[in-house]
Amino acid sequence: MGKADTVTKAYMSKNEIFADAFNFLIYEGKQVIKSEELKELDSTEIVLPYGQGADEPKQKFRDVLKLWSAKQDENAIYVIFGIENQDKVHYAMSVKNMLYDAMNYAKQVENAKKSYKENKVKLSDEEFLSGFRKEDRLFPVITLTVYFGAEKWDGAKSIHEMLSIKNEKLLKFVPDYKLNLITPESIKEEDFEKFKTGLGMAMQYIKHQDDDVADLIIKNKKFEKLDRETANLINTVTGSKLEFEETKGEVNMCRALENFRKKAKQEGKIEGEKSGENKMYQLMKYLIKDNRKEELEEIEKNEQKRQELYKFYGIVTE
Repeated sequence: MGKADTVTKAYMSKNEIFADAFNFLIYEGKQVIKSEELKELDSTEIVLPYGQGADEPKQKFRDVLKLWSAKQDENAIYVIFGIENQDKVHYAMSVKNMLYDAMNYAKQVENAKKSYKENKVKLSDEEFLSGFRKEDRLFPVITLTVYFGAEKWDGAKSIHEMLSIKNEKLLKFVPDYKLNLITPESIKEEDFEKFKTGLGMAMQYIKHQDDDVADLIIKNKKFEKLDRETANLINTVTGSKLEFEETKGEVNMCRALENFRKKAKQEGKIEGEKSGENKMYQLMKYLIKDNRKEELEEIEKNEQKRQELYKFYGIVTE
């Protein structure tokens, strides 16, 4: 598991962040799902293999899986929520999530069957076939994919989009599975306010990392008090190298960006400007956009390499 996988999983595992994501997805940001109503579940699923080399069922681990138990209109609600984190587009995500959900439903049926057997509950001949009684009901399973990339998600968002046919008569008989997806690029500016945790600021930063992110952050007062986990997430998934001053578990990203600029100027790393931005900062944005994050450290130390990249990206050096 890479660093981005580890950091995003730990971040989205926090109940308040997890609830915030689903409240944004389902309830337009209204605080319906409460963090204290969520219970961690075993994220292990037994999956049936498919494709080359498939031989026997294997264990598969979801990123995060929780049970939501609440009471609405005097009725008890039980829903299983799952989150899958992606820092890159997964072109078979609909199949992956559909399989996870199906295996969870199968697990619920199996658990019911096991319970009846252990408690010696008498079943009818029809119920015995599945180990599931006529009046039994399953908890709904909703899986959400949270994408931490700045680029547009250009993968299929449903099973039907992945199929080789577009014949509507045939497709009516093919069950579809639609991908629940949150991507920074698709969120409107006014909708970032619907998030109640640092997740919204992380999505906004990621969306604008290739734009004028510095001006955006410095003008947004919310970034003056950002929790350490969100700041670390932003640095990890965007490749930013912002140094934070921590106060009572919070960091000031506005100050971090200003400090970065001052430090760059003091070390002679800015020789000119293009379109109102310093060359060094603009070069970093190009490298992040082109997924060349491993070169960020090198351009700080290697003047020749930096000049070569200035020329490659057409950044004015006079």
